[in-house]
Amino acid sequence: MRLLIRMLALALGLAITMTGAVVLAGVGWAMAQPTRGALPPWPRWLARAEELAWTANTIRVTACVLVAAGLAMLLLAALAGRHDVYLQDPAPDVTVTTSPRSLARIVGQRVRGTDGVRSASVTASARSVRVRATSRLLDERRLRPVLIEQVNELVNELPLARVPHVHVVVHSAKDKP
Repeated sequence: MRLLIRMLALALGLAITMTGAVVLAGVGWAMAQPTRGALPPWPRWLARAEELAWTANTIRVTACVLVAAGLAMLLLAALAGRHDVYLQDPAPDVTVTTSPRSLARIVGQRVRGTDGVRSASVTASARSVRVRATSRLLDERRLRPVLIEQVNELVNELPLARVPHVHVVVHSAKDKP
């Protein structure tokens, strides 16, 4: 989500920068060659704008598109906040949080240390922990229950305010025909 917000901010910043550059180039052109007029065709654009009424379909469609784009950006910005994992409070006025990345690192270390696991990727949130492990030695039927038990045990040991659901997927060379 943060990547999408960053890309939108980059696009908006580039659009504003390019608009400023066009205006600046037009002003410079007009100052350098006053007899030729402005580089962007401002008079033609102004004449076209004067022809349009506020009730024209072009104005209505443009306004609707701009409102929809603005609402979409507001919604994305509201959803892009931090998604902390809350820990049990050590005192009444103290709130302790950790990042989902930290939780994923802890779980990933435990999973990668398990016998038979070749590699693993872990994503975590306050609601769930997802593990994708690969193995060459053990098949999914034997390794998956071990990983589920280990991850559940680890998650229950941590002082998390809410215990997340554990999802484990194992890819094994032994399962392929």
